[in-house]
Amino acid sequence: MSGGVVGARAASLTFMLGCPSHNGDGHGKLPKRVAPILGLMGKKVVHMGGSGAGVAGKLANNYLLAVSNIATAEAMNLGIKLGLDPHQLADLINGSSGQCWSSSVNNPIEGVSPDAPVEKGFDGGFAVGLMRKDLGLAMKAARESGAELELAKRAEEVYEHVEDSEGMKDFSVVYRWLERRNVGGTVKMVR
Repeated sequence: MSGGVVGARAASLTFMLGCPSHNGDGHGKLPKRVAPILGLMGKKVVHMGGSGAGVAGKLANNYLLAVSNIATAEAMNLGIKLGLDPHQLADLINGSSGQCWSSSVNNPIEGVSPDAPVEKGFDGGFAVGLMRKDLGLAMKAARESGAELELAKRAEEVYEHVEDSEGMKDFSVVYRWLERRNVGGTVKMVR
């Protein structure tokens, strides 16, 4: 499943299934049978294929999440350092091509996403250590399958540093880690 603590609270999780499409006797469609039950906890159930396909989908999804979370933190940090209002910047990103789950639902800036972990000091949510674990699993799967993941090693290093300095906070705490590493003052590019 995907959607984290925020999705669980809102019953908006996405479930990815890897299972046979029949119930053993060749008649029923197992994914259709379990979808109503999973629908009580989420908004979407996706049958990815046979056994293991759900895990493969989760690994690919969480790899993208790991990278997009860092990119969201960097983009917000960049815009703020360039003198932009963080809420206007988030509004721009979330209404444009840069929009992603990390920018719209789990934004690391206070007041942007009302239920995001930043509103509780980055407590709760999906811990940095869990993101490191999922990223490691995706990297292992990539090595085994021959898939190239150009950004994975650097993302792994970032999450390692973040976990060392921030502990088991929500993985969106990458923003605070970056902010503390900033050098120099803000450059006002806007008047």
